[in-house]
Order: sequence, then structure tokens, then C-alpha cells
Amino acid sequence: MFKIGEIRELIRLLDETSVAELRIETDDIKLHMKKAEVKLPAPISEGVPVPHTSPLPATVVAHHTPDPVVAAPQANASSSLEANASAKEDLNVHLIKSPMVGTFYRAAAPEAPSYVEIGAKVTAKSVVCIVEAMKLMNEIEAEVNGEVVEVLAQNGQLVEYGQPLFKIRLA
Repeated sequence: MFKIGEIRELIRLLDETSVAELRIETDDIKLHMKKAEVKLPAPISEGVPVPHTSPLPATVVAHHTPDPVVAAPQANASSSLEANASAKEDLNVHLIKSPMVGTFYRAAAPEAPSYVEIGAKVTAKSVVCIVEAMKLMNEIEAEVNGEVVEVLAQNGQLVEYGQPLFKIRLA
């Protein structure tokens, strides 16, 4: 026979692990515990529709709209050309942002190669990283076709919702 304290301890242990269901049967007791599915509110995106087919969204991508470039009056014409080139480059860059709070991982395992490196070509369905949240590994997809130009998060770093993870130059 289980005591209340023992049942509470089993509940606490179930909460702390990735085990979703526990069933114990003895001659005098049957105990069945199952975690409820976590229903998270849909993340707010910046105008990009995201289909919600799983309890935790795997990807949410928002397009980066750069601030307008305001150049100070300068005598040097090459500086204004550089500012214009920078503004055009920003329009062709897409930010992949974290769809949730969690831990950022560049690879599926510590010894495994990174999903993508700088210079890698990606498609909309390419997995670029993992964000671990509540002991669930969520694969993050590029959502656009292009080339990885910058990795903005460090492996193992805690990331916030909406934090930029990668810069992708659109193809």
C-alpha cells in the first residue's frame, strides 16, 4: 500500500522527467499517472501565418523590417554609398527568431556536426537548430530559401521568445 507522501513523491518525480505516463500495479493497488498535454497560447508573429499542428509550435518566423537609414549630411560621397548599400543588404536579410524561451543548440547531439554553418545554403524546410523547452527538443526550420550569413546565438545559450538566432540572406 502506498502512503500519501510516496504518491506525492512519484508525482514530483514524474513532473521532473520526460516520462509522460506511469502505471504501477500490485496485488493490492493500481496506480496510473499521466501528464496532461501542455497547451501554450499561440505566439504572436509579425504578420507571418504559422500553421499550428503540434502542441508546441516548432517554428515561428517574423520578417525583419529595418529602421530607415537616416544619413547625416557628409561631404564624402562614398559614405552615403556605403549607407545605401547597407540599407539594401538589410532588405535582403531575414532573421530567424526563437519561437519560445529555451536553450539553443546548433546540433542534435554534443558530438554531432552543427545543422548549419555560415555560408550554408538552406531551404524553407531546412532544420537550422534546436530550442529545448520543458525537456522537449523543438527543431527550428529556416522558413525561407537563402544562405546563412550569421549565427547570433551561442550553443547552449538560453534564448528568449523572439530573440534573433540566425541571419539568412534571401535567395
